[in-house]
Amino acid sequence: MKLIAVIDYGMGNLHSVAKAVEHVAEHARVEITRDANTILEADRVILPGVGAIRDCMGELCRLGLNQTVYKAIEQGQPLLGICVGMQILLSHSEENGGVDCLNQLHGKVKRFDEHMKNSQEQQLKVPHMGWNQVQQIQREDEVHPLWHNIEDQSRFYFVHSYYAEMENPADVIGRCDYGIGFDAVLARKNLAAVQFHPEKSHDAGLQLLKNFLQWDGQA
Repeated sequence: MKLIAVIDYGMGNLHSVAKAVEHVAEHARVEITRDANTILEADRVILPGVGAIRDCMGELCRLGLNQTVYKAIEQGQPLLGICVGMQILLSHSEENGGVDCLNQLHGKVKRFDEHMKNSQEQQLKVPHMGWNQVQQIQREDEVHPLWHNIEDQSRFYFVHSYYAEMENPADVIGRCDYGIGFDAVLARKNLAAVQFHPEKSHDAGLQLLKNFLQWDGQA
């Protein structure tokens, strides 16, 4: 039986994520845990996150789970970051006056401009909250396995005031537009990360979680 570890550092929609994974995880055990051994023995690891990046990084490091994340990535375990869990994997965030993150994906987290407008010149609210389309980015004319059975421009549920800007375009497999274009889905080696909440994104979100559970971390 496969083990799916949802990292518990007190800062994520843990039970919502776990319930969504359980819904699509046939013959698998989903465990919310902060035990390093359990995480490092899991077949798949999920790093959720909500709230301020300083608090999330502070708790992750206080519990020593930053080192566990490093080891899981080094071991080649497929790992999925969700929302602030995605931002944690990047190099640095502008939030809270500037916070260094785990630097496992090279990019910065920047704040949306309060004066952004849409194509109809209407003022856009910050945070970006609600449903939005995601454009799938192909690599060498192929879509990433995370997108299996998900139509391009499918809608996912977002709640965030900060967005990712990646150094390497090859790390980006999905983009979204909210006044500006931003990097919404990332993947490199055994790492994947999404800015939206798949656990709140109905069929497309559940399919993405299912795809992550079936992904071997090699694409």
